[in-house]
Amino acid sequence: MKEKLVTLILLVTLLAGCATPATQAPPAAASQAPAAGGETIKIGGTYNLTGAMASLDVPASRGSKLAIKEINANGGVLGKQIEYILYDGKTDSATNGNIATQLVASDKVVAIVGNTDSDSALAIGPIAQKAGIPYLTAGATSPKLPDQVGDYMFLAPFGDNVQAAAGAEFMFNKLSCKTSWLFWDKGAEYTTLLAKYWKTRFEEMGGTVALEDTYTQGDTDFSAQITRLKALNPQPDCLYVAALQASDAGAIAKQLRDGGITLPMVGGDGYDGPELVGVGGTSAENVYFTTHAFISAENGTDKMKAFIKAYNTEYGVDPESAFAALGYDAVYLMVDAIKRAGSTDSKAIRDALAATSGFQGVTGTVTYLPGVRVPQKSVTIIAIKNGVYTLAAEVTPEKVPAP
Repeated sequence: MKEKLVTLILLVTLLAGCATPATQAPPAAASQAPAAGGETIKIGGTYNLTGAMASLDVPASRGSKLAIKEINANGGVLGKQIEYILYDGKTDSATNGNIATQLVASDKVVAIVGNTDSDSALAIGPIAQKAGIPYLTAGATSPKLPDQVGDYMFLAPFGDNVQAAAGAEFMFNKLSCKTSWLFWDKGAEYTTLLAKYWKTRFEEMGGTVALEDTYTQGDTDFSAQITRLKALNPQPDCLYVAALQASDAGAIAKQLRDGGITLPMVGGDGYDGPELVGVGGTSAENVYFTTHAFISAENGTDKMKAFIKAYNTEYGVDPESAFAALGYDAVYLMVDAIKRAGSTDSKAIRDALAATSGFQGVTGTVTYLPGVRVPQKSVTIIAIKNGVYTLAAEVTPEKVPAP
């Protein structure tokens, strides 16, 4: 028995070394006395609080923690408080895999909510699937994820095929772009799929891709690709750039503008963050991107305004991007499923989540059609005008490429 105990301690120590818990549920929520018998409902949190994805995951994790705090302050769910066990995935697939194992094997969570990128979701999803634990990604947008992982995998946002189609239709119909340069990060699942779906829809409408080129995450010099673009005669009408992060998009925009290329530049929700203008500066002018909501205290919905106020009260800043709202919505969506299930049984929660219809979140309405675990939501398009993020359009694509 002693030998088994030592072995267990060593195993837990090893797992802890791979994934040290970050700040868990907000102190105010954690300090609230749990209901009957001191029991809590444990929900796992998986966000990359450090590393390349931190610019998206930190706001999303803040949104999730804010939701947990609010729910607990209002009595929790099923008469119990929620314990949100949050770990830092460090933007590393192996670490995210270890976290998933820790959550399901040791922490005994009934559900998992987190992450904003597909690569991390692919590291966590199969482990949650095998354990029969519903996993709701707050911001990963690959529409392939549910089929790749299994029936316990759900998306809170729309799929990349939806936002890519929205971007293509906006360019073709609103910006009168009939030819385009296509440039994408070949090192990420997200950007590879986004570029593929965008090209499919753009060409389907009659658009022409004048030149395709790629880069790899971490590259800082795009002069060779820009030289090839400048050599095109005639020049394309627009540029579609699939970047993983807002800082990348800002750096690319700056080098394009410095190289004399002032054409409209369009991309996906990876652009959504203050780093786009922070890095790009005035070069971010005439840049557009698809995302999940327009974060505006003046022009947003009542639900959006309440969220912004609560977020600012909690963290001292307005939400940095729509990913903060996605993290918030994802927790409420999962807790809504737990409430409708009337149980902490993970299968019952999964079934209730799959039956979600008309859930009203900050980032829109979520309904899962039978057998489909990606919600169909409208797409917000943001334009940078005079250094300010402005609403360019709300788009529901006329046609969406198959996953």
